[in-house]
Amino acid sequence: MSDRNWVDGGVSRRKVLITSGALGTAGLAGCSGSSDGGGGDGGDGGSGGSGGDGDDGSGQSTALLNAEGSSTVYPISNTGSSYWNSNAPPSDGEYWGANDEGSVPGWDQLSADGADDMLIADYFAAKFGFEPTDQRSSPPFPTTVGLSHSGTGCEAVTDGLVDIGNSSGPITAELDWTEEKAQNTVVDNVVGRDGQPVVVSSDVSDAGVAQLTGEEIRGIYQNEITNWNEIDGVDYDQEIYAIGRAEGSGTDTSFRLNMLGAADASMSGVDTRFGQNQQVAQAVSQNEGAIAYMALAFTSETVIPISIEFDGTLYETSRDAENTIFDSEYPLNRDLHMYTLIEENNPEAGGYDRREAAFVNMFLNEFGQSVFVEGNNYIPLPTSDLQSMKDKVSSVATEDLISP
Repeated sequence: MSDRNWVDGGVSRRKVLITSGALGTAGLAGCSGSSDGGGGDGGDGGSGGSGGDGDDGSGQSTALLNAEGSSTVYPISNTGSSYWNSNAPPSDGEYWGANDEGSVPGWDQLSADGADDMLIADYFAAKFGFEPTDQRSSPPFPTTVGLSHSGTGCEAVTDGLVDIGNSSGPITAELDWTEEKAQNTVVDNVVGRDGQPVVVSSDVSDAGVAQLTGEEIRGIYQNEITNWNEIDGVDYDQEIYAIGRAEGSGTDTSFRLNMLGAADASMSGVDTRFGQNQQVAQAVSQNEGAIAYMALAFTSETVIPISIEFDGTLYETSRDAENTIFDSEYPLNRDLHMYTLIEENNPEAGGYDRREAAFVNMFLNEFGQSVFVEGNNYIPLPTSDLQSMKDKVSSVATEDLISP
């Protein structure tokens, strides 16, 4: 794990109930690989920090593909990595293919494209010239995903330490870059969206706080509102415990940009900060009077998203509402990025290493959007955006890619 900004020991107005041991457990849960800025368990060879140089007989590199970064993007990227490394056959049915009970989402589209007789990683890798292994749990190249936060992921990929930098904030804001520098340095692979929620602890919800205005949330995080009874209509005498993400995390950057108007906006009302969404969720569930901003995937019965009114429009938490936090118009909606580096010595079109393109392509279809994005409670890309991303990775494909 990266130790940079893993936990920011910010000054709290009251005792935090979580111990460092509990935080360590939450942060490590589900982590499938190293995120120390190195190449995971694959050694130190290969471009982009990948380890274990090799090829599959066709001249293609089969080195470890490693990713690191955002805890928001982590569920998407890590689930995809798990599926890839399983290299499951269509007969599996639960993860890839069809069985007597039905099929995985998007299978009909993939089946029509020739996936019926191919293992999952074999199918997507073959589109980019890799030889199928025809062996379960033995993909054409292995993948691993480390867990840190967006700033670390962006730094790691631009420093050539990993192949993919996961980020829930734009790299321009994370690294203070111009748009021109970003366009000349990295490929911005957008794989989904997050309707970034604001959440409260169960005691606050039980006290009747089901919605707030954008101005009230700004007031809390800028230390203008410090007790819940200062909110109009709320009869709850409880000091507000305002939780923030670590500075440099994409969730923090996006919140400041979208809620406060600038990536460096003051947040003097924050009591404490945590480096990962898992830690924020645990802090909300174990502290009274809590409020936090986080990713949709980490909400629960004790970490409860609230509706927010912006300029007279109430965005509710139900997907079925007229205006919802799942809508692209929701002001806190944000793209989820898997950045890859454009290397000066990489002659291939589009700036991709073929391993990167093959892996990213797995997310850019009905199957990937349903299983990896929507399956983790995030928002699938609109068809036009999905096609635009598909067009990017197709530049290095050796076979036609199916439309999303």
